[in-house]
Amino acid sequence: MPKEEPKIKPWVGAALAAVVLLSCLAWAQPARAAEEQRELIPMGRTVGIKLFSDGVMVVGFGEVTTAQGRQTPARDCGLQEGDIITHINREEVDSIEEVQSVLQEVGGEAMSIRAVRDDKEVQFTAQAAQCSADGQYKLGAWIRDSMAGIGTLTFCDPETGLFGALGHGINDVDTARLMPMQEGSILYSEVVDVQKGTKGTPGELHGAFQADMDLGALWSNTTSGVFGQLSDERLTQGLEPVPVAERSQVQVGPAVIRSNVAGDQVEEYTVEITRIFPEKEGDTRNLMLKVTDPRLLETTGGIVQGMSGSPILQDGKLVGAVTHVLVNDPTQGYGILAENMLLQAEETAKLES
Repeated sequence: MPKEEPKIKPWVGAALAAVVLLSCLAWAQPARAAEEQRELIPMGRTVGIKLFSDGVMVVGFGEVTTAQGRQTPARDCGLQEGDIITHINREEVDSIEEVQSVLQEVGGEAMSIRAVRDDKEVQFTAQAAQCSADGQYKLGAWIRDSMAGIGTLTFCDPETGLFGALGHGINDVDTARLMPMQEGSILYSEVVDVQKGTKGTPGELHGAFQADMDLGALWSNTTSGVFGQLSDERLTQGLEPVPVAERSQVQVGPAVIRSNVAGDQVEEYTVEITRIFPEKEGDTRNLMLKVTDPRLLETTGGIVQGMSGSPILQDGKLVGAVTHVLVNDPTQGYGILAENMLLQAEETAKLES
């Protein structure tokens, strides 16, 4: 068996990839017609998720100690937390290593920095400071270029391999901004431990994933979930597709969720859909649910971090996915409608095809 990676925490915005103080510091088949009855395989399986950013995100600032005193070039030039640096002197940068390399090449000369802020391009002129301790040129900005964690697969299209997971976007832990994605993948994982949720303290699944067991390519990171192309058919063997419910078919009342809270086993647990919220553009909290299954309550206390994406089924239809837990009552949480996730998934598939 391949060697397992260290334990990884679930998606709570926790970034596990390198963060440094700068310098010192597939394919998809075309979506089917919307009016055609859709059937998807409800999953409920946890997977490791790796995401590499498009550009590098500024997550903080630090001082650079120079012979002339302490300097903060990144902050002084106008960069802000949450900005995505995409180019330095017309050279595209997508990793911490690329940024560091360009800074050493430019040295103490003035440089142009192109970034994205709130979906708009901004440009700055900066001059890196030379660190007196090691002679390296630095901007004095903390940046992030990748993230990793555990999440739950919601559905897979049996015909195209299109999958959706999480039901919400992956946000940077420091800036709370949606992480811009260049590429990513999902990996085989197992749940190795559960931190039970209590009032005021959300629980979480602790998992380990295997970096050399790639299950599929990740295309996009959106507010409605992450989407991509499944490449390992073993995940769907023996699983049957079910119809996707329209909003009008979702009712307050009993339902079940499929979740993976031990090892790699997926089980169904009873829940109650307690409220369906009016449709509101851009709102991903479409319904509220309460865990009623004694087994799940005993194991997790209700909904815990890492269960995001667990599919919700009612009357034999896929109606949605678990997305959030109520901090003061872990037995309750929010969900997104499956039809909204599917719509976003198909839009991303069109961009990839």
